[in-house]
Amino acid sequence: MKADRSFSAVRAVVAIPAHNEAQRIRRCLSALAMQRDEAGAPVRTGAFEILIFANNCTDDTAAVVRAFAALVPHPVVVIEAQLPPDQLSAGRARKQAMDLAAARLIERGAIDGVILTTDADSCVAPTWFAATMREMQSGVDCVAGYIDAEPLEIVDLGSAFLTRGRMEDTYLRLLAEIDARCDPRPHDPWPNHRVSSGASLALTLASYQAIGGLPPRPVGEDSALTAALERAGFKVRHSMAVSVVTSCRLDGRAQGGAADTMRLRHQQTDAPCDDDLEPALQATRRSIYRGHLRRLLAVQPAHRDLPRGWQVSQDAMRLLSEPGVVFEEAWRRICCDSPALQRGAPLRPSDLPRQIAVANMILRQLRRRISSPPTAPADKPRPSRWLEPAA
Repeated sequence: MKADRSFSAVRAVVAIPAHNEAQRIRRCLSALAMQRDEAGAPVRTGAFEILIFANNCTDDTAAVVRAFAALVPHPVVVIEAQLPPDQLSAGRARKQAMDLAAARLIERGAIDGVILTTDADSCVAPTWFAATMREMQSGVDCVAGYIDAEPLEIVDLGSAFLTRGRMEDTYLRLLAEIDARCDPRPHDPWPNHRVSSGASLALTLASYQAIGGLPPRPVGEDSALTAALERAGFKVRHSMAVSVVTSCRLDGRAQGGAADTMRLRHQQTDAPCDDDLEPALQATRRSIYRGHLRRLLAVQPAHRDLPRGWQVSQDAMRLLSEPGVVFEEAWRRICCDSPALQRGAPLRPSDLPRQIAVANMILRQLRRRISSPPTAPADKPRPSRWLEPAA
């Protein structure tokens, strides 16, 4: 462990799981070493602690980190462990790393502490820490950063893969704006994004403890974390100002992880997209109704009248009539009751040109109806008849 005079005052810990990352982890640490504020000045020495959880390594990951730590202007802690075979996954390793970070903050009494996490094969942007802390100061409980692919690696995967990625990113941006205009949230204003990735997440120690820590998932633990936070009523900001460049390697360390997905899509150019890329009309319908429900729950239970066309069970109606009902739970129940609000089969790249055209048409309508940026619930348009679920 690298000593630092301000070690005991550190109130932010960057937790990084690492499995056989001797070749890449110096780039990750270098990016953290070069952090600056948004005016260009280096962040203070010891502004955060870096915790490397080197699990099941058969290479020199831990030794490389310890040797490199002397060059980093922040405390670096290396914890080595052997996870049992049934626990050996990217999600479980991240949970261990974040739990250790939480324990260190608790031990030093940093009840207002912040846990950040990234990946050992990623490089955070120069203002990653400062921009994250600025977003936190706005009153949110969690900040999900924007993920970019490592440019040379993604270009090296060929023009077909790059074209697919560009189309997916284009469509995701359109869906994000539709969502922001139909279901505006003051704590997560436009521009924002729709990604929750372990390559760039930060949350308060209090919110981490409140949900019982990172959900124990082999993969998908990152999106499960933000979902759990929102179900518990915490505020998640999907910030475009916080970003990280992550590896596009096809030989990943986690079975069923991002590398496996990219390898499949590299081999099969029309392999299905992520579940988030649903048809534009379906995505708009869901956003409109989600926004309506969010406004509905803000009023007294006695005045919660559902729009015509909603299919809601008696159990869900009883839930909606309760004071203090959690939005995410109410939305989940309504989606279960209304088939038209459930997600369908994921799109394929060959579907995207048409869906991009439809999304652009929808946005032209929404922009005309809402001339100002979508930042508050008052900007929300009323549901359109053509997007109502069938009775």
